[in-house]
Amino acid sequence: MFDKCQYIISAVSKEQFPNDKGLNEYVFLGRSNVGKSSLINAITNRKLLAYTSSKPGKTQTINFYLIDDKFYLVDVPGYGYASRSINQRVEFGKYIEDYLNDNSDLKYAFLLVDTKVGPTKDDIMMFNYLQHLNIQTIVVTTKADKIGSTHLYKHLKDIKVKLGGYDRVIETSSMKKTGINKIIAL
Repeated sequence: MFDKCQYIISAVSKEQFPNDKGLNEYVFLGRSNVGKSSLINAITNRKLLAYTSSKPGKTQTINFYLIDDKFYLVDVPGYGYASRSINQRVEFGKYIEDYLNDNSDLKYAFLLVDTKVGPTKDDIMMFNYLQHLNIQTIVVTTKADKIGSTHLYKHLKDIKVKLGGYDRVIETSSMKKTGINKIIAL
């Protein structure tokens, strides 16, 4: 696994982004409470690297984690959380857009979708936006352990259909560590 995993900065503007070394970056996007921070903790095998909460909307900045001095994992605020003011949602959207646009260090965007819920309208919009920007995207279904194994195949098939047949999908469970090695292998 990884030896050195460290939080670097919580940024809200391009000027604060820390990557001046040209290291690869891997961003985790998804609706509020889909499990972005939990997945980062599972990937790094750390319990407290990325702050998690059962309440949606805790991540309010773009958080950069430097892994083994070789690459960054990037955690961004979730979208679709109605309890945030419209101004806050617009602000979050602006700095996520600033991060995604013209970022030559960005290697992959991991779009997290709840396995049970499937892609929401916001997930589909984000997926289409990432495709428009020509960003390599991997769809990561989260919380797969919450679905019985007999229903899992159907849920995964439905997700792929709703994303226009897109098949770069990895099913995960942060609790059971399912699919984590597939992400690390990328």
